[in-house]
Amino acid sequence: MAYKEVTTTGYGTRVGNSFKAIGSGIVLFLAGTALLWWNEGRAVKTEKMLDEAGSAYVEMENPNKKDASLEGELICGTALATTEDSLIDNEFGIGAKAIALTRKVEYYQWVEHVKETKKDKLGGSEEVTREYTYSKSWVSSPVQSSEFKDPAYQNKNMVLTTVEDAEQYAENVSWGAYKLNESLIHSIRSNEALDLAIAEDMLKQFDKNTQAAYERFYGVQKNNQPTPNTQQPAAIPDSIKAQLPDSTKAKLDSLQAVNDSINKAMEAAQNKKDLEYVHVANNILYFGRVPGSPEVGDVRVTFEKVVPAKVTVMAVVDGDTFKPFKAKNGKRFQTLVMGKKSGDEIIEAEKEANNMFLWILRIVGIMMVVGGLKGIFGFLETILKVVPFIAGIFGWGVGIVCTVVGVVWSLIVIAIAWLFYRPLLGITLLVLAAFLIWVFAFKGKDKLKELAAKAKAKGAEPATVPESAE
Repeated sequence: MAYKEVTTTGYGTRVGNSFKAIGSGIVLFLAGTALLWWNEGRAVKTEKMLDEAGSAYVEMENPNKKDASLEGELICGTALATTEDSLIDNEFGIGAKAIALTRKVEYYQWVEHVKETKKDKLGGSEEVTREYTYSKSWVSSPVQSSEFKDPAYQNKNMVLTTVEDAEQYAENVSWGAYKLNESLIHSIRSNEALDLAIAEDMLKQFDKNTQAAYERFYGVQKNNQPTPNTQQPAAIPDSIKAQLPDSTKAKLDSLQAVNDSINKAMEAAQNKKDLEYVHVANNILYFGRVPGSPEVGDVRVTFEKVVPAKVTVMAVVDGDTFKPFKAKNGKRFQTLVMGKKSGDEIIEAEKEANNMFLWILRIVGIMMVVGGLKGIFGFLETILKVVPFIAGIFGWGVGIVCTVVGVVWSLIVIAIAWLFYRPLLGITLLVLAAFLIWVFAFKGKDKLKELAAKAKAKGAEPATVPESAE
């Protein structure tokens, strides 16, 4: 069942907060405007740089042999990226000859979810109801359950151990007869599972520490492992045994041998039993009792390595390594993609990514501008909150106006920014913005006059008398 928290904010406090929001609204409006301006310039410069790179690059036919004639040239070639460096994760004593080693850590925790509902009250106050629900899931960092709202879930989280995410890269990565620079090395994505070979002594120490943490939180667990039978059957005196028939003596000797064998087997099993609180499976080190049935506090650490792979590089040859291409407008460019790609394919993909990023930032910028305007003029709606119904209608109107004005303003900013780079498109956007202003300012006004005239005419019509009343 959800835990509910209800708070009420008075009318005076709400009005005061709405006036304070004017400042943040102005900041948001200006930030959105700046983002739109910068984004247009960035996109145009990037596209020009890519056009320049697309016409300047040359194909490197054989990266396995150095070619002095390519010094300083923007090249595109495909070869195997490999290394002789050995990387070691000192915390766990494992390693491999690899381009990179990565360690990802997850914790099984209680997580708090909040659902908020706001309701305006007559008189201008606001009632906010927050519903808190909880679920268990794997997360990237421990969750402080002491801050949970529901007392029943407070302090229910713990972790059996704390491990940091980590990654390390080889310093020397060869690409044919050349070496990759740091930025290109970090772009390689040929991840594979790293088989774990953790020392037995280290695993036992992990198990001991994890058990101690588990028992501090959950209490001591019963040991379900079988124990050897240390009670030996009573020995038969030799004087009595000598009087027994040979067949009986043989049976007694056989039973004793079986008993000794069972005890030895149980002792061996007890000494070689699996670790109870630490488990290794492929590339995962699991801290907890049962990996298939996680408990709060369990931790799993996943290890991966980046192995040699065929990659395509587009960069400027700089001796036996590479550096970024610098366009005339100052923009720099170098890239590494997995597999074999042509230069045209890489340039086209980069242009598509640039265009997508352009539209993402445009949408974000427009939303910031509109949100800033709503923050600036939101106090008008708040003042009318004494009558929620009227405030709702007025707020809807303010929202529409702020949205239209925000979009128009954004188009103007975008158009002016483009005028510096592509005048034709900039003029087109300015015309579109002017058209929207005309529609909103004049056509909207004419429509209101038309509706008012219809309402007046309808009110002037004489009332009709039903025939039944005659």
